[in-house]
Amino acid sequence: MPRPPAKPLNGRLREVLPVAGFTALYLVPAAINAIASGNFEFVFYTLVMVVLIAMVWTVDRHVRLRPQGALWGLSAWGLAHMAGGLLTIPDSWPASTAGTSVLYSLWLIPDRLKYDQVVHAFGFGLTTWICWQGLAAAMRRRGVEPTPSGGLLVLCAAAGMGFGALNELIEFAATILVPQTNVGGYMNTGWDLVSNLVGCVLATVIIRLTHDRARRNAATSSGSVGRSFDQTS
Repeated sequence: MPRPPAKPLNGRLREVLPVAGFTALYLVPAAINAIASGNFEFVFYTLVMVVLIAMVWTVDRHVRLRPQGALWGLSAWGLAHMAGGLLTIPDSWPASTAGTSVLYSLWLIPDRLKYDQVVHAFGFGLTTWICWQGLAAAMRRRGVEPTPSGGLLVLCAAAGMGFGALNELIEFAATILVPQTNVGGYMNTGWDLVSNLVGCVLATVIIRLTHDRARRNAATSSGSVGRSFDQTS
């Protein structure tokens, strides 16, 4: 089903203003806290987030991301990221690092699943979905109704994994630019990539299932309309 025409820019601003305000409500205090506490790793990440927000705004002007899902999801991901690096957890909580630990080090399931890994899976699964939205918008502009085939979904998952690798490069840059960081070693990077893959694969499954359900609902509605027409003829 074709998507409705793009709304004027002013109308779009009214749509995205709530999510932009929510993002500012946590990003500005987080930046102030990072500067005040001398956490230059997260000062760096805050600057990266500002650049990413500008990129999302640019993409949204062309693609019209869905505010209820994509934009709010990205904002929630940013909040989870800032909380993960700035909030400390009690010493009695299970953590992957000794001494004072932040939320990113928290074991949700001891020695099995960390908060960090959940954030990675969520974030890059969301990124895969956004890549699909971008691809679908490009196809519609060329008069082709997008169908999430296996090949296109593999392409979107690969794009999501690529953005995940870019995230690891940003963390690597942080270890070079900032004397002391909470970035883990090789094993941490490996599990981050595994978590990214899980999120990307789950996203493709959800995209496919959602599309199939929408197609069945459309077929059912068309059938109901046809039967009603026959009965009244």
